[in-house]
Amino acid sequence: MDRPQSSQDPQSPLVIAVIGLGTMGTGIADVMACAGHEVIGVDISEAAARQAVETLEASTARAVRHERITGQERTAALARFRTFPDLQAAAEADLVIEVVTEHFETKCEVLTALDGIVKPGAIIATGTNALSVTQLASRTSRPDRVLGLHFFAPAQKMKLVEVVSTVLTSPEATASVTTLVRALGKEPVPVGDRPGFIADGLLFGYLNQAAAMYEARYATREDIDAAMRLGCGLPMGPLALLDLIGIDTAQTVLEAMYEASRDRLHAPSPVLKQLSAAGLLGRKTGRGFYTYEASGSATVVPDADTPQDGGAGAQGRPVSRVGVAGSGTMATGIAEVFAKAGYEVVLAARGQDKADKAAAQLAKSLDRSVAKGRLTQEQRDAALARVTAAGSLDAFAEVDLAVEAVAEDLAVKQQLFATLDKVCKPGAVLATTTSSLPVIAIATSTSRPQDVIGMHFFNPAPAMKLVEVVRTVLTADDVHATVREVCGKVKKHAVDCGDRAGFIVNALLFPYLNNAVKMVQEHYATVEDIDAAMKLGGGYPMGPFELLDVVGLDVSLAIEQVLHKEFRDPGLAPSPLLEHLVSAGCLGRKTGRGFREYARR
Repeated sequence: MDRPQSSQDPQSPLVIAVIGLGTMGTGIADVMACAGHEVIGVDISEAAARQAVETLEASTARAVRHERITGQERTAALARFRTFPDLQAAAEADLVIEVVTEHFETKCEVLTALDGIVKPGAIIATGTNALSVTQLASRTSRPDRVLGLHFFAPAQKMKLVEVVSTVLTSPEATASVTTLVRALGKEPVPVGDRPGFIADGLLFGYLNQAAAMYEARYATREDIDAAMRLGCGLPMGPLALLDLIGIDTAQTVLEAMYEASRDRLHAPSPVLKQLSAAGLLGRKTGRGFYTYEASGSATVVPDADTPQDGGAGAQGRPVSRVGVAGSGTMATGIAEVFAKAGYEVVLAARGQDKADKAAAQLAKSLDRSVAKGRLTQEQRDAALARVTAAGSLDAFAEVDLAVEAVAEDLAVKQQLFATLDKVCKPGAVLATTTSSLPVIAIATSTSRPQDVIGMHFFNPAPAMKLVEVVRTVLTADDVHATVREVCGKVKKHAVDCGDRAGFIVNALLFPYLNNAVKMVQEHYATVEDIDAAMKLGGGYPMGPFELLDVVGLDVSLAIEQVLHKEFRDPGLAPSPLLEHLVSAGCLGRKTGRGFREYARR
């Protein structure tokens, strides 16, 4: 395959054999055929081969309808794709890509057979994302011509391809495949041989923790998935994604990761093993964490675990006047949310001066909404008229709901709630926006802990749809009902969770971020490659290091320390690299330097 390439000339057509015509194999064949390469599809199943041809016909027809290719190009692509039942068909291939079942002995059998069939200069690639490429390569007589080529599903759309070199792979083989991937319009990311590589190495640990969270009945599957979609901007929630990937596949990947890392965070959650043993493998079997319309369907149907709307639960307390304590971005954002929803709002700060400045910031935010066409001038004026700036918490005497949004410091919050306890009328609901502190420790600083609840908004509050509603062991049912009703009225999606560190989002997000830092610390991959892998392969809106620099490395470290202290799991211990950067004052964008450097404003 090592053909000389001109820097101006496109990749010359190759003969590429794809072994295994499941979803991934068919997708890879589609990409290669449409790029001008001759594609030999091999599968022992006639039905799989027939389905691959039908899938390619349908996908290219869609491409013509959407004017991505012409009818003539479609005809040519289909003519370049042929299917065979026997590996001998790969004899003249320049590159062979196996994507058979993720089972070591099965892959070894296929690679060993190919080794005796394909021509000497051919490169053999494995599509594994969990097994050792080195061990697979060593079963052949040409380990220098064997590497990993990990596409992401759907292969036609996803831009990332991880190119996996082992200590035995020749640089020429890696360079040839990298050139090919780039010519396909994909982003090749070089990685070493360890289970999960970059994207799945980070993704599956996160998915495993989500499964464990669900298994512990800490939150419903719907709330876990909604929290990660709305709180982090992810395209899918973790449990829905596990169903898409396949529960058995996830278990295989995690077993391989645990074998290599011995990190308890990678030990497959028992619920994954139970679902696999029961044959409940996700969408492909029609049932996994969710129940689907049919095997292979993406349509979720109600089952015994589906939450029921309405019901005879507690009635919420009436709320017409809301107090927001604080003068920072979060406080003004929350006050804006309530004012736009029609509530009378008291925005209180330490001193009238600070309160007036906070109200001015709120007005500027409303002005920006008008400029962007999100609000009319009349709506802006009406919302602002509902806001009263106050220099003391005494102004909360008549509020029905008091929301605290001050510094993330337990002593500060406890002192504030002790004051709220004195100034707020009986029956007022007292809510804290803490993201990491125990709500019960805040609640017990009052004489009415039954009235205290967590109401964790996400920043920026006017834009982010999620609110984590955090009940303590003492929170009254009607207080919980009140906050749920209020969330609905301000058009936020409320998810319920118990009072433990990180709630849902941070408990799943920050271990993932910490594991990304560990990858860099161990020199496995660069900051740039990890960010690219998670954006292009995982569909994340930001890479982990972009996000860490935005959140602030000091804030991130503090949350990770809280998680480690709460769960006492060695795998949750903050990365020393993160600790060193914080000690050096490299806190991210706010200081001009974190994992990257930024221009000073």
